[in-house]
Amino acid sequence: MADAGATAAEGFKAAHASGADWSATVKACLDALGEVPPGANLGFLYATDPLAAHAQNLVELLRRTTGVTHWVGTTGFGVAGNGVEIYDRPAVSLLVGRFPEASFQVFQPVTRNLEDFHRCCDGWLRRNPPLFGVVHGDPRNPLLPHLIDDLSNDTSAFLVGGLSASRNGIVQLADRVSEGGLSGVLFSAGLDVAAGLSQGCQPIGPSRRITAAEHNIVIAIDGQPALDVLLDDLGVETAADLRPADANTMVAFPVTGSDTGDYMVRNLMGIDADQGLLAVGEIVETGQDILFCRRDQAAARADLKRMLEQVKRRLRGPPRAALYFSCIARGENLFGPDAAEMRLIRAELGDLPLAGFYANGEISNNRLYGYTGVLALFL
Repeated sequence: MADAGATAAEGFKAAHASGADWSATVKACLDALGEVPPGANLGFLYATDPLAAHAQNLVELLRRTTGVTHWVGTTGFGVAGNGVEIYDRPAVSLLVGRFPEASFQVFQPVTRNLEDFHRCCDGWLRRNPPLFGVVHGDPRNPLLPHLIDDLSNDTSAFLVGGLSASRNGIVQLADRVSEGGLSGVLFSAGLDVAAGLSQGCQPIGPSRRITAAEHNIVIAIDGQPALDVLLDDLGVETAADLRPADANTMVAFPVTGSDTGDYMVRNLMGIDADQGLLAVGEIVETGQDILFCRRDQAAARADLKRMLEQVKRRLRGPPRAALYFSCIARGENLFGPDAAEMRLIRAELGDLPLAGFYANGEISNNRLYGYTGVLALFL
């Protein structure tokens, strides 16, 4: 039996559903969605990875049934709705909205550089300097961090989004089904939006400087063996004294110039107890700042509430709709069962139309993050 629901606000409507297969799922979602807002012309579609092979059928049916012409989205290991998380079964979450026709530009995946993007979009960019963009990326493309940075810098747009996550083939949707790069939609400066970023970790020591490194190996920090510094922050004497809880220790790299203490979290891949080395999930350089942090439920809940309260203080009125992009390591894996992460968001923001997915990496502004939650509000 399908599980479905919907929420609506002026100019926006969201729906989610799960079912036994793609056709039952999309039927349940359309039934829940009902009549779309008059003039709705852009939709965001997120589907769990069991539906990746049916993406073309999904979008064609949605376009034909709703009359909404433009669709962007991708697949994730889970999808999110207002107070809802669905994993490991066929499911979709969608948001449709009414925007001025000239206020947005959908673009196909860029894979190596922005040449194709500029050929497609320069005319629109000259008429409509963008403010904001919703983007989705293919995690198999090693140039993705550079493409995100280049797109944000070239357009001056603040980007939000996430990387596709799938065991059944990567799918990106930007008016048509594709893959391989960075795609999405840009909005002109007339759109009123607010965005927030929540970390899933808490620092356990101060920021320090890498004084020796090679590739992804941290050799020395502040002139000491890197492992010794980590053990000191954890309060243990030797690597043999590490506790099971220490397996949640991560490496973070402070964002240069950030006035909010922002940092990008990466995995601690391994330690060499004999040589005092640390292997991390990032190419590192001598002179780079580094700190250690711990990922746990209490820290994640506290920071999500902080972010939501901070965003709410910037609002002049209730938001009309939202998109939320969360790491697959969050959700039920970090916040607990029964859609605890999404219920916390609903408790703070109310029953607004919301769609999103659980991603393989999250995008905020011009950077690719991990273990974060990225929120965008349409005001």
